[in-house]
Amino acid sequence: MSGADNPGFVASDDAGLPVADQPQNGIKPPPVALDKLEKPPAVEREKWDKGVEFLMSCIALSVGLGNVWKFPSTAFRNGGGAFVIPYLIVLLVVGRPIYYLEMVMGQFSSRGSVKVYDVSPIMRGIGIAQMVSICVVIVYYAATIATAIRFFIASFESPLPWASCNVGWTGINCVNSSNTGPTPAFNNSLPIKTSAELYYTHSVTGEGLLVEGEFGVPDWKLTLCLLFIWVAMTIMMVKGIRGSGKVAYFLALFPYVVLISFAIYAFTLDGAGDGLKYFITPDWDQLLNADVWKEAVSQCFFSLSICFGGVIAFSSYNNFSNNIYRDAMIISWLDTFTSLLSGALVFSIIGHLGHLTNETDYTKVVKPGSGLTFITYPDALAKFEHVPNLFALLFFFMLLTLGVGSCTGLINSVMTALQDSSPRLKSWKTVVIIGVLGFALGLLFVTPSGSKMLDYFDYYGVQFVTLTSAIFELFAFCWLYGIRKLTRDIQFMLNRRTGFLWRFCWKLLTPVMLIVVLIIGLVKSQRPQGIDDVYHVLGWCIYVGALVPIPVWAWFAIRKRNETTLKKRIIAASKPLSDWGPESLEVRKRYLEFCSNYQPLESRWARLRRALHKNDKTYRVSV
Repeated sequence: MSGADNPGFVASDDAGLPVADQPQNGIKPPPVALDKLEKPPAVEREKWDKGVEFLMSCIALSVGLGNVWKFPSTAFRNGGGAFVIPYLIVLLVVGRPIYYLEMVMGQFSSRGSVKVYDVSPIMRGIGIAQMVSICVVIVYYAATIATAIRFFIASFESPLPWASCNVGWTGINCVNSSNTGPTPAFNNSLPIKTSAELYYTHSVTGEGLLVEGEFGVPDWKLTLCLLFIWVAMTIMMVKGIRGSGKVAYFLALFPYVVLISFAIYAFTLDGAGDGLKYFITPDWDQLLNADVWKEAVSQCFFSLSICFGGVIAFSSYNNFSNNIYRDAMIISWLDTFTSLLSGALVFSIIGHLGHLTNETDYTKVVKPGSGLTFITYPDALAKFEHVPNLFALLFFFMLLTLGVGSCTGLINSVMTALQDSSPRLKSWKTVVIIGVLGFALGLLFVTPSGSKMLDYFDYYGVQFVTLTSAIFELFAFCWLYGIRKLTRDIQFMLNRRTGFLWRFCWKLLTPVMLIVVLIIGLVKSQRPQGIDDVYHVLGWCIYVGALVPIPVWAWFAIRKRNETTLKKRIIAASKPLSDWGPESLEVRKRYLEFCSNYQPLESRWARLRRALHKNDKTYRVSV
């Protein structure tokens, strides 16, 4: 039945926002022939054992490296407090609506990030484009985890190897990170750096030893760490979604124990208050900076892991009536808290570094970039008076667990998409292939130029690609499928009325904001630094190439139709397939009956007016 229209969706959707969610002209959809329903899938889909496993897995996916590693560096690169206000605004009007929407679509259809576009086959290329971004993120996430493992192993040395300066670090005035007193005076004009920063740039990555124009070869220690993490994740993923659900309890909860413990110490450091002030003080002029808004949207996608397919994939393994509204609210608020806590921690440490180096311009204290976390946190750990090695081990183990939670979640979304397309594909073979390719591509990010490569591929292969695919995603779900059908499906699945604010964001506010940010970002955003112009041309080719599947799959979907005119083919290819809807045959029968007799739930204001009207009393006076 591929390409056939779902009889429950023949009626066209309303063009505007449904104020009262009433069918147009009072006409209900035609009755559905229940005896023509397709058979359920031959291969039964795995399900979470418990709803709490889904919640913990989503926390491990969304609350991860995007919060602790990427958010502080992005905020620092964009002026601290100048970035926080746009970020919070974007979270409210973009992040949370898309997060809830993706949960709804995944759970309702029990489909992964590509098959979910059975809701509108003409848009299936969106899922392919998002797979490109996911693969890029997986590769450099794994390389970041490898760096955390490298620091974790080094944390067994006593004293910590980054606590004091190395005689081999010449040409720079080095300050011991273990020093808590005043900075020693230097008789030259060389830049002042802490031993933690020099350890990262010289001993771990080798970035500080590069000559201008050199690329470098993969560091053998980081390569072994990268190999280890890919082997470990491959073993974890072979067990499937049930196995990852069991591990999610630890992956979701352990990082908060370490972060909160670390915060108690970091906030008491000298100069920490100045760093916190820099973090929370808004620069209102920056609200007109297009770069800041683009970075805020991109960071929002990273923090919540939306528009990558992971949320849709995880939700697709849910029981049909799971309360995803509650889960979406818990995760989105927890994600915001984690980002702000991590930012406050890093900026308090940066303030302390400024205090040690007598520098108030924090961009001169630490170089903005992807390595910020591996400079500021180790510097603070070196100052611990009691058992610094233990705290270092706990912290880098926390980074390891955060990275594994995020990375395995994204790998799961890729596997879900592949298995939806080929249900009989052996999962262990898929995992092994992903592991081998991920390791091979990850070698690019464990070279001395790894941080530049990370910024480059993140800019062209992730930021703009996810921003563009998010616009198409909202168009497919909220315009082609329609707001009224979305609210109807949510009412059937959750017995919940969708409020006006959600509908307004899905239909208008969120897509308009994303379109404006994308256009301004393409015109005015600052390209990654330190890269030749020819590679920027290649970068734009990567961006365009990642989006090519959208028009290509649209063309295939239209070509498969047998209607007489192009317009009719496009309209038919935009409608859901005949098997769109709940996975269970029994639930689907009830759903189609529900569609035929759909009556929107009353709003709270309507119920209140009716109750007040019922209590009105009339009096008749006889004369």
